[in-house]
Amino acid sequence: MHICHPTKKDVNIILRKMTNLYPLIFNGIYKDKLWGGQKLFSHLGKDISLRTRCGESWELSGLPSDDSVVKHGALAGRSLSDLLRDYREILIGKSLYARFGNRFPLLVKFIDAQDDLSIQVHPDDVLAGMRHDSPGKTEMWYVIQADPGATLIAGFNRPVSAALCRDRFATGRIDDLLNRHPVAAGDVFFLPAGRVHAIGKGVLIAEIQQASDVTYRIHDYGRVDAHGRRRALETDNAIAALDVGADQDCGIPYQEILNGPTRLVQCRHFTTDLLACSETVVRNYAFDSFVIHVCVQGSYAIDYGQGRLEVRRGDCVLIPAAIESVHLETESGFKLLECFIV
Repeated sequence: MHICHPTKKDVNIILRKMTNLYPLIFNGIYKDKLWGGQKLFSHLGKDISLRTRCGESWELSGLPSDDSVVKHGALAGRSLSDLLRDYREILIGKSLYARFGNRFPLLVKFIDAQDDLSIQVHPDDVLAGMRHDSPGKTEMWYVIQADPGATLIAGFNRPVSAALCRDRFATGRIDDLLNRHPVAAGDVFFLPAGRVHAIGKGVLIAEIQQASDVTYRIHDYGRVDAHGRRRALETDNAIAALDVGADQDCGIPYQEILNGPTRLVQCRHFTTDLLACSETVVRNYAFDSFVIHVCVQGSYAIDYGQGRLEVRRGDCVLIPAAIESVHLETESGFKLLECFIV
């Protein structure tokens, strides 16, 4: 008698039917900042109500302090952490669940810099683990919109030493060491842990990063908060975190491919492609990872076999690992960041 063994695809279809998992959009977690503005509403349509200085919208986060909640469908009201505990490898992938357990490994934000952000640096996994029991923070930026003349800081413009940095950080005389980049929509920057950086005023970005909220502030232009207090600087931690010997070329050049993926960033923490489409495309995700879509232009619908999800600019979608193929249908075209871990 011939025995038919189910394939991985067959198993995933059965699991999807059992769990009713589908592409998920979460409610934004909005953060007021001294440097924030109104572009999250004016450019991305976020419901920031009467907030006048909303600097960040956390679109996908499993941090205990900021746990994203599903916005739509049968799982509406459930948190990302709850889903991960319940669905495990079906949600994020077998190897990733073995690696990260019940901790979702990435965090996705939109950031509106109406004013300059502080000059800062993030620790790597080793330092963050020792000092904060946290992962490190490697991140990437995709510029969605930039005002004329807008810039950002990424890396040093010359070789430096820890001693020179300590002296300059203590006195605040650091601007002439920093690599300041003019920016425009579509620019991409990769910021590995240890690289000095700051988003400049007039810039709206999508940020994909490790799931960490550890930042060492180096310089904050002498600003004070609503209570007249200056925000703390962390020079000692920043010096420990700085990778002064790293390649400081942070901008990512790329040639956009129409109706196919363009590789932007690949590192051990995440891989991100740009998908720019003028027509319907099929995306096959037959690998052991969830996939994140960050829509930065236009709109489309995800047909995932069991239903459809409408997506527009400013949406962030988590596609569970059990979904191996989707049709992305569009009438007017779209651009999205497609992120996964391999």
